[in-house]
Amino acid sequence: MPPGLWQRCFWWWGLLFWLSFGSSGNVPPTTQPKCTDFQNAGLLRGTNLKVQFLLFTPSVPSCGQLVEESSDIRNSEFNVSLGTKLIIHGFRALGTKPSWIDKFIRALLQATDANVIAVDWVYGSTGNYLFAVENVVKLSLEISRFLSKLLDLGVSESSIHIIGVSLGAHVGGMVGHFYKGQLGRITGLDPAGPEYTRASLEERLDAGDALFVEAIHTDTDYLGIRIPVGHVDYFVNGGQDQPGCPTFLHAGYSYLICDHMRAVHLYISALENSCPLMAFPCASYKAFLAGDCLDCFNPFLLSCPSIGLVELGGVKIEPLPKEVKVYLLTTSRAPYCVHHSLVEFHLKEKRKKDTSIEVTFLSSNITSSVTITIPRQQLEGRGVIGYPNQPCPISLVKLKFQVPSRVWKKDRTTIIGTFCTAPLPVNDSKKTVCTPEPVSLQASMPVFRDLRIPCV
Repeated sequence: MPPGLWQRCFWWWGLLFWLSFGSSGNVPPTTQPKCTDFQNAGLLRGTNLKVQFLLFTPSVPSCGQLVEESSDIRNSEFNVSLGTKLIIHGFRALGTKPSWIDKFIRALLQATDANVIAVDWVYGSTGNYLFAVENVVKLSLEISRFLSKLLDLGVSESSIHIIGVSLGAHVGGMVGHFYKGQLGRITGLDPAGPEYTRASLEERLDAGDALFVEAIHTDTDYLGIRIPVGHVDYFVNGGQDQPGCPTFLHAGYSYLICDHMRAVHLYISALENSCPLMAFPCASYKAFLAGDCLDCFNPFLLSCPSIGLVELGGVKIEPLPKEVKVYLLTTSRAPYCVHHSLVEFHLKEKRKKDTSIEVTFLSSNITSSVTITIPRQQLEGRGVIGYPNQPCPISLVKLKFQVPSRVWKKDRTTIIGTFCTAPLPVNDSKKTVCTPEPVSLQASMPVFRDLRIPCV
C-alpha cells in the first residue's frame, strides 16, 4: 500500500472512531429505551384528553417508556409473565405532574416484581373538576382499549391490578365494569366524593368491579367518598381527620389536601415498610374506639385485613363479603403503623356516676394515651389504644382518675380496681396482662405501674 494511502485510511478510521464513541475514548453506551415524562398541561389547558401510558419495569425503574400501540409494548421492557399494575391519578388542579408519582412507582417496583404502568391524563384532569368528571368515561374507554392490547399479548385479566387515586379510583371502577369484574384487583386511594356519593354502581367504584376491591378512606368529610365501595373499606382514624394534618384554614393548600392525600402516603408506606397496617371490622369508629370490636371473626373468620399488596388484603375467606367497614389508628408520619391494644379497668364497686380514667403507655420517649369511661352503675370500662411499633416493649402504664376541676373544693374521691390490657386481635385470653394487685386511684393523681407488654 502506498504510504500516502495508509495515512489517509488511518486518519479516516480515527475520525469515525471519534464520531462514534466521543473524543474522550469512552466505551460506547449501552442501548437505553427512550424515556418519557408526564405532561404539563398548565392551569387553563386541561380540556382535551391526551392520555399517555408510561411503562416502568424492574430493569428500568426510573424511565417511563411510552407504550401506545401493540408494537410499542412488544418492543418495550414489558414482561408478559409478570403481573401488571396501573396507577391512575386524580384531579390535577394546576395541570402538573403528581408530586407523589415517582416515589409511588419506585415503591411498587421495590415491593413486587411487576410491570408498572402510570396513566398520565393530566390534560383531561386539569382546571375545572366537573370537566375532569366528564372525562372519566372517555378515559375509562381509552384504558380499556389499552388493556385489550395487553390481553392480546397473553396477559391474563386476573393479573391486572388497578390503583386509582381519588377520581382515578372511579376511573378504575369503570374500567373494571367494562371487563365485567374479571380484573384481578382494584385499590381505591380515598375515592373521590364530590359527584360520586349518590352515583350509580356503573358510574363509581364498587365491589363488583374486580375479583377483589379495596378502598382506603382518609377524607370522608370533604374530598373523599363517605360510603363503602369495595369488598374491604379501610376507614383510617375514622376516615376523616388524619393526625399531623393542619386543622386551620390558614395552612392553605395543605389544609385542603393533606387528609385526602394521606391515603396515598399510607399505601406507599405499606409498600416500603414491613410493619402492618392492620384493621378491624366494626359497626362504627366510635364502637371500635370503645373496644367493642376486638377481632376479625365476623365476617373474616379471624383473618384481619391489612393495607398493602398481600393477596386479598390478607382475608382468607370465600366468597368475599362486600362493603365491610374496617377501622385502624395510625401515627402522624411514616411508617404510620401502630400496635392496637385493648385496655380495660374493672372497678371493685359500682359508682353512681360515670368514671373516666386516662390510660397512658410509656416506653422510652414514646407515650400513647386514651381515656376510657365506665358508665354509672357498671363495673367495667374499655377502649382501644394505639402506640408506635418502635421502641418495644411497653414498660410502664400511667393511670389517672379524671374528675371535673373545682376551684372551690378539691375532690378527694378514690376508686379501686384492676387494669388489664391485651394486643389486638384478641383471639387468645392468655395474651391478657393485668396489674397483679388492685390499683387505688385518687382523683386527678396519676399512678404508675410496671407492666411488661411485649410487642406483637
